[in-house]
Amino acid sequence: MAEGDTEAEQLKEKANKFFKEKDYENAIKYYSEAVDLNPSNAIYYSNRSLAYLRTECYGYALADATKALEIDKNYIKGYYRRATSNMALGKFKAALKDYETVVRVRPNDKDARMKYQECNKIVKQKAFERAIASDEIKKSVVDSLDIENMTIEDDYVGPKLEDGKVTLTFMKEMMDWFKDQKKLHRKCAYQILVQVKDLLSKLPSLVEITLKETEKITICGDTHGQYYDLLNIFKLNGLPSETNPYLFNGDFVDRGSFSLEVILTLFGFKLLYPDNFHLLRGNHETDNMNQMYGFEGEVKAKYTAQMFQLFSEVFQWLPLAQCINSKVLIMHGGLFSEDGVTLEDLRKIDRNRQPPDSGPMCDLLWSDPQPQNGRSISKRGVSCQFGPDVTERFLEQNKLDFIVRSHEVKAEGYEVTHSGKCITVFSAPNYCDQMGNKGAYIHLRGSDLKPEFHQFTAVPHPNVKPMAYANTLMQLGMM
Repeated sequence: MAEGDTEAEQLKEKANKFFKEKDYENAIKYYSEAVDLNPSNAIYYSNRSLAYLRTECYGYALADATKALEIDKNYIKGYYRRATSNMALGKFKAALKDYETVVRVRPNDKDARMKYQECNKIVKQKAFERAIASDEIKKSVVDSLDIENMTIEDDYVGPKLEDGKVTLTFMKEMMDWFKDQKKLHRKCAYQILVQVKDLLSKLPSLVEITLKETEKITICGDTHGQYYDLLNIFKLNGLPSETNPYLFNGDFVDRGSFSLEVILTLFGFKLLYPDNFHLLRGNHETDNMNQMYGFEGEVKAKYTAQMFQLFSEVFQWLPLAQCINSKVLIMHGGLFSEDGVTLEDLRKIDRNRQPPDSGPMCDLLWSDPQPQNGRSISKRGVSCQFGPDVTERFLEQNKLDFIVRSHEVKAEGYEVTHSGKCITVFSAPNYCDQMGNKGAYIHLRGSDLKPEFHQFTAVPHPNVKPMAYANTLMQLGMM
């Protein structure tokens, strides 16, 4: 073995060690160094692809798996990696093609056959859904519900809405009920969903609020079904109220296995304090993501497929961005693939849909900042990455001071980049029970709009693993 090859192998072993310790950043670093020394080794690309998958960089994972197969078209793991990347991006037909290849090469491989069948099922289901959608104007689930006549059985002793209304007493009882891993009666869940759909549908795509000199708001990032950490935020920072407003910046569901508890709590507070409790849509408040990362499976396990359909309708009405005092813009993902987008453009977005593959709505949910100027292809395979100059031009054109976004795990729970003009906040500590990160939330005061960061660590939760309800292809693909 040549000297460079030996060194590359040592780097790979070092990377493997970091990978086993779940330190994916360092694993990627050393796989990359191995690739630089020996760019014709398919295994290095394939291993790095898996590390990218773990850090949700699906675009990079896809590119690496493709490169591994260019080097060695018989490298079976490469097909697996590429299929998993495509599944994560919702490109089911492309994934199916790779699973077909594996099954053809390994006809006796049970795991490969199971993945092929599962993926095939999704492709057929999607085709069926498209056929139905083009056949008729989709009816709302609300039209087929008879909530009034749903009976609450005598043996149900849990919380109930008071005269069909959410009250603070109901919210406190529901949070305690959920804490004990008990299920809210389906009638109550439907009442919340129908009312919150009506409320959200009356909001604009860009919500604009004014904070008075003496007021403050708390901004939280992704919560991802980590219900016990959500309760901890309320314990540390106080329950929402008219004098303690909150904004939750998307990705309430998926991955964490208490997503229903999180979303019903957030929707309950939205109904209780419509003008002081704000929710924005994240890239995980979408059908494709929910199908892969657990929320659809969780709703079906705890309630019904029909209830998931209603959640899907409600998610489509979540606003996409919020502006505070005409100076701070908040969105889940980030800025845009093209210059020139104005606040007026955001107001005009017709958001009641599944997000498109490109354009401002897609960018608001999916894009990420990068340290270097300009734009580059997204590590996620969707939208773009935008540099400090892009942020600067956007803020200048729209007379804004800075943006706040979420969407990325940060070791400290937050990160300030682009000379203080782009702030990331992430509120799911020890994300997926494995990242070891802190969570954070931000206080913004009307007097100076200077962000004040508050960090917190994960609290214990019942023994239900993250991704417990996720599609089996994602569970296996991420192992």
